[in-house]
Amino acid sequence: MQMYNVKQKRGSSRYLTISIFLILSFFLTSPPTFAQDTNSIDTLRQMGKAFASIAEKASPAVVGLKAERTVTQQYSLREWPFGDSFDPFQDDLFDYFFRRSPRQRAPQREYRIPQTAQGSGFLISADGYILTNNHMVGGAEKLEIDLADGRKFTAEIKGADPESDVAVIKIDAKDLPYLELADSDKLEVGEWVLAIGNPFGLSHTVTAGIVSAKGRSDFRLATYEDYIQTDAAINFGNSGGPLLNLDGKVVGISTAIYGSFGNIGIGFAIPINMAKAVYPQLMKGEMVERGFLGLVPQGLTISMAEQLGLKDAKGVIISEITEGSAADKAGLKHNDVILEFNGKPVESEDEFRRRVAMLKPGTEVKIVVWREGKRKTFTAKLEKRPPLDELTGARPRSLEELGFTVRNLTDELAERYGYQGQTGVIVGPVEPGSRAAREGIETGMLIVEVNLTPVKNTREFDEAIEKAKEKGRVLLLVSDGRRRRFIELNLPKD
Repeated sequence: MQMYNVKQKRGSSRYLTISIFLILSFFLTSPPTFAQDTNSIDTLRQMGKAFASIAEKASPAVVGLKAERTVTQQYSLREWPFGDSFDPFQDDLFDYFFRRSPRQRAPQREYRIPQTAQGSGFLISADGYILTNNHMVGGAEKLEIDLADGRKFTAEIKGADPESDVAVIKIDAKDLPYLELADSDKLEVGEWVLAIGNPFGLSHTVTAGIVSAKGRSDFRLATYEDYIQTDAAINFGNSGGPLLNLDGKVVGISTAIYGSFGNIGIGFAIPINMAKAVYPQLMKGEMVERGFLGLVPQGLTISMAEQLGLKDAKGVIISEITEGSAADKAGLKHNDVILEFNGKPVESEDEFRRRVAMLKPGTEVKIVVWREGKRKTFTAKLEKRPPLDELTGARPRSLEELGFTVRNLTDELAERYGYQGQTGVIVGPVEPGSRAAREGIETGMLIVEVNLTPVKNTREFDEAIEKAKEKGRVLLLVSDGRRRRFIELNLPKD
């Protein structure tokens, strides 16, 4: 026992010596933990200072916006008329689209309702020009602007473009701070961005996040959609405010959030390059002129690409060409696949439409197509795009009488909205606050029947509405792609 104890002590001594050596070696060769923590904290501190610097320089050019208007609306007698109005003038646009639900029919009464929308904007010139969202100022009777220094102004709407959701307003002032505009095409997913605005009326709130995605579309909020997705907190009242890069330059206009109760980490902004393409015309009070080829592009599927002899499904196939249009004059044909437009690959149908529309009429463009197994290049001179109502076949009169427009169901629209093999007319823009909107009619719905009679095009729809006006009411059978239901509307009698 004793011998054993002596040997054990000697062994323990050796182990202790080795352990001390290893510990000393670790501390001599590795930086202390507290040093690593200090480096991390310093990095975070520098990042915070960078954000603070951007906010300090940019905030004076961000404005608070209050838009006012008065509307006449009908409400059920059992509804409180001054709340839950389901109008984008009160809520952010996504809230309006995602929260709407059909109302039960009940006795109606008309009220004149004052509505107020609070949002944001930002100065782009020293003499008072401000960029914001069209959905914030469209239809406004009065616009009040609050500057960061406490001054208040009444603004004038210089121009608004619903198709891009961009608007320009102006205040009468000079020597104002303003923001520089970046090149949003250079923005990359993962970059840090800051959003400044007035969420819930809290002036000049700054939030930070990253670019989560680019090229988001198909929300049916505007004709041309190419949203930047970010997790920088965007809430009600941020609409129209700037999204900034780390250089303090504007890369986007905060526009919408996904959800009904505020920020959940999914916000959307219009790329500033889209605004650059339209705001010079809006500043002058002019209508936005867009380039027009006169063809109907359609996205490719993998099976279609294989059948055409293509390696992938990138590009768009021409499903229709207007006779005498720019595309027709250039020599493009039905079934051509557009691979490149002005030297850049074509990725999708929506992207192609945007790129054409952002160019001015008269611009010459080079188009590379795939035809009969070969690449061919054509040059086209863009024409002026016709008005949207004329282009889509929408009936403006329907907007006044019904609260919405309709358009013919083309193959492209049937595929886009999921109505393949069906007949009817597609619902276009819906007037906010109209009876149709309150009953749940939405853009993109399919009207299958009018007064129990099937309709196949806008002509048949108009004829059926004319007959229905004799009784002052119409019964519509509508589909949203999942289910069908009947909706009854009042009509003005002739």
